[in-house]
Amino acid sequence: MSPATLAHLAGPISTENGPGLFLRIIVVASFVGVGLLAWLLVRAGRDN
Repeated sequence: MSPATLAHLAGPISTENGPGLFLRIIVVASFVGVGLLAWLLVRAGRDN
């Protein structure tokens, strides 16, 4: 998807100019995903 398409899709969920709320949601979801991935890798390494 192009950035223009993403900005157009993010329009209805954000009342601010720019992708403010949408970008925050993406960043938080990324951190949660990285945390889960790290937790799974640690658990997999510990089960040896």
